[in-house]
Amino acid sequence: MSQMKGKTLVITGATKGIGEAIAEKFAQNGVNIAFTYNSNEQLANELAQKWEETYKIKAKAYPLNILEPDQFKPLFEAIDQDFDRVDFFVSNAMIYGRPVVGGYGKFMRLKPKGLNNIYTATVNAFVVGTQEAAKRMEKVGGGAVVTMSSTGNLIYIENYAGHGTNKAAVEAMSRYAAVELGEMNIRVNAVSGGPIDTDALKAFTNYEEVKAETIKRSAVNRMGTPKDIAGAVYFLCTEEASWITGQTIVVDGGTTFR
Repeated sequence: MSQMKGKTLVITGATKGIGEAIAEKFAQNGVNIAFTYNSNEQLANELAQKWEETYKIKAKAYPLNILEPDQFKPLFEAIDQDFDRVDFFVSNAMIYGRPVVGGYGKFMRLKPKGLNNIYTATVNAFVVGTQEAAKRMEKVGGGAVVTMSSTGNLIYIENYAGHGTNKAAVEAMSRYAAVELGEMNIRVNAVSGGPIDTDALKAFTNYEEVKAETIKRSAVNRMGTPKDIAGAVYFLCTEEASWITGQTIVVDGGTTFR
């Protein structure tokens, strides 16, 4: 904990599910948390207060619409006013519901607008967020970036073509970033999760089918949880992972090799 205490994590989309679990994992280890929310300001502020009181760290929430990449620059400028450093950036926020109409569905029903929205929320958000974070990390001697991916770019998941192809794209982008940011002592990796039991997964029309198939395929006979992903993300930001960069860590309970 001593190596992490007093450092700062910036994470997008941390009010529930995987993002919340990641933020809490870092807070438990003394890391200050700057996190974003899309619409529920009250919940975000309640989480910030809880983490501050429970873990004696500093936490603050900021609004962000990841479909508007231009918002990242003012976001980080606001973070600069409240935190004296940025050490870690996790590109986690995702979209579902109305914004993915035309991007979530069978191949023959895919539409440019939905696909473009997924690309913006996945690849553009990672690129612009990492650019801003890297400028701050360089000032403190380096840091670590993690982007969230999905095993849906490795195996077929019904209706997931739009998401799966964009997760493949963000993994490729993270490898390019790893090479070019290495000279700043910034490591960049991806965590590719199998189906994780979250509200985002429950929004899928075939959720029950996906859940049953995941448990069937899993070598450990269960669904993944947000905490499973949080542990991998945290590890990649620690000194123990100091020679790991440009990699995609698959956290899937063994579902992709059965």
